[in-house]
Amino acid sequence: MDETSELTTTNNVTAQDVAEVIAELEEYRERLVQETTETAKRAKLMRVNVMAKLEPELAKIDSALEELRNQQASLNISN
Repeated sequence: MDETSELTTTNNVTAQDVAEVIAELEEYRERLVQETTETAKRAKLMRVNVMAKLEPELAKIDSALEELRNQQASLNISN
């Protein structure tokens, strides 16, 4: 998707759309931590080491969630 169509699509986003994306991203984050932890247990890896490797990805997800929540708040205020 190019920038122009991406901007056009963003203008048509509703608070409900953003809420759905937030819920899906939260589920993905939870599943990522759970599955990674379970795999680490099976591989007999230390949880601390696994979480240290996973932390950059979790930070990206948390940042995206924060941006989405801010967008949702803006949409709710404007409606």
